[in-house]
Amino acid sequence: MAKYIGVMSGTSLDGIDIVLCEIDNSCCTLLHANEYPYHSALKQEVLQMIEEHTTLKKIGELDVKLGDMFASNINAFITQYQIDTNEVTAIGLHGQTLWHEPNSKHPFSMQLGSASVVAAKTNIDVVNDFRSKDVANGGQGAPFAPAFHQFVFDRLYKNIAVVNIGGMANITLLGDRYLGWDSGCGNVLLDHWIFTTQGKNYDQNGSFAKSGSVNAELLAKMLNDPYFAKKAPKSTGREYFNPTWLKKQRQDFQELSDADIQATLTELTAQTIVQDLKDVEEIIICGGGAKNSYLCERIAQLSRIPVKTTNEYGIDSDFLEAMIFAWLAYKRINKETVQLKEITGAKKDSILGALTCR
Repeated sequence: MAKYIGVMSGTSLDGIDIVLCEIDNSCCTLLHANEYPYHSALKQEVLQMIEEHTTLKKIGELDVKLGDMFASNINAFITQYQIDTNEVTAIGLHGQTLWHEPNSKHPFSMQLGSASVVAAKTNIDVVNDFRSKDVANGGQGAPFAPAFHQFVFDRLYKNIAVVNIGGMANITLLGDRYLGWDSGCGNVLLDHWIFTTQGKNYDQNGSFAKSGSVNAELLAKMLNDPYFAKKAPKSTGREYFNPTWLKKQRQDFQELSDADIQATLTELTAQTIVQDLKDVEEIIICGGGAKNSYLCERIAQLSRIPVKTTNEYGIDSDFLEAMIFAWLAYKRINKETVQLKEITGAKKDSILGALTCR
C-alpha cells in the first residue's frame, strides 16, 4: 500500500487538518492525524479578500504565504510522527478556497496555497488544483466528498445519507442511488455570529443556540433564499453565504437577542440539510458539525432518521475531509478518473488535480 499525506483547510478557517494514509484500490487507512492552528493574521487576510476588493499583488502574495503556512505545518507533522518522507508518494493539497464561481460565464474555482512552495519546502511531490478540471468539463467542481463517501461507505448496503458539516454542508446519498450536493451553509454563519457577539470561535455543543429561541419569521425569510430551492447539482461557499448575506437577512430583526439569532441560524442549517432527505435509513455526520450535539439533535428530530457520526464506523469525523484529499492524490498519481459527473453535472468523469514535482 502507498502512503499519502492529505491537507485540508475548509471554509470554516478554523484549522489545518493533516493526515497520513495508506491507500490502495480497496482501502484508505488513517495512520496519523493532527490539526494545526490557522495563523490568525492569514485568516483575517483571507476573509478580507473574500469580502472586500483586493489587488493582484495581494492575491499573489497570499498564495505564497498560505503555501508557507501549509509547508511549515506539514513539516511539523512529519517531524511529530517521525515519517520517512521517502515512503510518501505525494501530498494531496486542497488549498484555501478564495472564490468558487462555477455558474458564471467563465466558471472557475480558486484555491490558494502555492503547490510549488509546498513541494520545495517539504521535498515531496504535491497534487493540488483538484476542482478546475471538473469545472472545465461543465461541472460544479464541488462537492467532491461524495466520491470518497461512496468508496468508504458503499459496503453498508443500505440507503444512507453522509452529511459533511464544515463551513458549508454537503450531502451524499448512497445505496439505491448515488447523489450529492451542497445543501448550503453549515457552520460558517454559526461561527461568525458567536465570534462577533460572544468572542468564541464556535458554539460548543450548540449550547448558546439552545439557550435561545428560533424566530419563525427570520427563519422563513432565510429559507426563501433561492439557493435552497435549487435542484442538484449545486455548490456554494463563502462568496455567497457570508456576513453580508446575514446582515441583509436580519435587517428587519434588530430586536432579536444574540441567542435567538444563533438558534435560528442553527435551525437553518438543520432544516436545509434535512429538507431533501427521502427514503434514507440512516444519517452519518462528519466534519466540525458532528461535535455540535444540539445541531445533530435537531437533524435527528426533524428527519426522524437515526443519526450517527463516522466515528461509529471507525473513521475520525474530524479528519475525513483531509483523508479525501490524500485519496484524491492517490487517484491522480495513478491516473484514475473520479466518479463525480452524477454529483457535479460534469460532462464526464475526470482525472483530477495538477502534479507539482519536488
